[in-house]
Amino acid sequence: MKLLVVGSGGREHAIAKKLIESKGVEKVFVAPGNDGMLSEGIELVDIAISEHSKLIDFAKKEAIAWTFVGPDDALAAGIVDAFESVGLVAFGPRKNASELEWSKDFAKSIMKKYGVPTARYETFSDFAAAKAYIEEEGAPIVVKADGLALGKGVVVAETVEEAVAAAQDMLLDNKFGDSGARVVIEECLSGEEFSLFAFVNGEDFYLMPTAQDHKRAFDGDKGPNTGGMGAYAPVPHLPAGVVEQAVTEIIQPVLKGMIAEGRPYLGILYAGLMLTVEGPKVIEFNARFGDPETQVILPRLTSDFAENITDLLEGKAPAFTWLEEGVTLGVVVASKGYPLDYEKGVLLPEKTSGEVETYYAGTKRNAAQALVSNGGRVYMLVTTQENVPQAQEIIYQQLRNQDTTGLFYRTDIGNKAIQ
Repeated sequence: MKLLVVGSGGREHAIAKKLIESKGVEKVFVAPGNDGMLSEGIELVDIAISEHSKLIDFAKKEAIAWTFVGPDDALAAGIVDAFESVGLVAFGPRKNASELEWSKDFAKSIMKKYGVPTARYETFSDFAAAKAYIEEEGAPIVVKADGLALGKGVVVAETVEEAVAAAQDMLLDNKFGDSGARVVIEECLSGEEFSLFAFVNGEDFYLMPTAQDHKRAFDGDKGPNTGGMGAYAPVPHLPAGVVEQAVTEIIQPVLKGMIAEGRPYLGILYAGLMLTVEGPKVIEFNARFGDPETQVILPRLTSDFAENITDLLEGKAPAFTWLEEGVTLGVVVASKGYPLDYEKGVLLPEKTSGEVETYYAGTKRNAAQALVSNGGRVYMLVTTQENVPQAQEIIYQQLRNQDTTGLFYRTDIGNKAIQ
């Protein structure tokens, strides 16, 4: 069968690479993809994720069996609904179910209604009211743009002044456009952060290995929030019973709640969780695979990925199997200046081989057909080893051997697992 993946980043590279390994798959197309993917035998399609009608026409023309939707903004724009309206199959939640991600206020209201543990919060569209609430609550406090903001619409403010400035950026200065027309202001949870992913169809769900992302730009969790600078899976130091507690108190109530609200869920549910002294609490939900977590989770899948997704789409129980031993760790290499202003066109190192895999995100071929940077996050090196220190040594040795002029990366990915 022929499959289509919608998206262009490292997440979609990892999805397409895993699908192409499946025994029943003839071709995998990625729209629009990026030029770094071409070395995998993946075929790129020059159609933007927002061009639903063109994607539909392509899927019909190529007799695509089903389409895997990667990015949040495509889901929020109703791409799954558009495919279904013409009888095509797409893997991902419909627009009304993906609101769990594209509206933080909606997600909070669902959690409140169905008793899911999360941070105390209020929602504001008026700056004066938001400012008064921040001053009353004090700091640290978290200010979030209600809508999608490429992973950058969250400010963990250490001071009242920083929180007020963040609210002003969103509500008055329109920093995130319509996404910041409302803000969710919530208490700052403390504890160990981790990600829990599940493949979902209605009330049926199938857990993936736990993962830990590193959101801040610089070592020691310093600097601005990014889309993610590295990750590892599984998280070995989570106390026994935490995942089971998260399933009972978070995953199951949310999925049942979505059905009760007339928004049954199909696709990937990503729960960003904080392990507090009171147990796991939800920081956020995403309605798709995470990036960079996908790049460290999917290499651990030992079953046939395309067959698994086909079973889910057909309402069958998929037989997911995973590596039981070792750890998979990855480090993102980004353009200097990311997540703010950065230059493009930096010449990239040759693709790695052997025990280190390269997943490409922001890349293109220049006039001389050399691979150069074309985005904030550029590529990610990933390896699976017996433990975190071994994985770190292999990845960081590889990076030391590369010319990363004009690029940067964190040197502490995975350290929390060995402290």
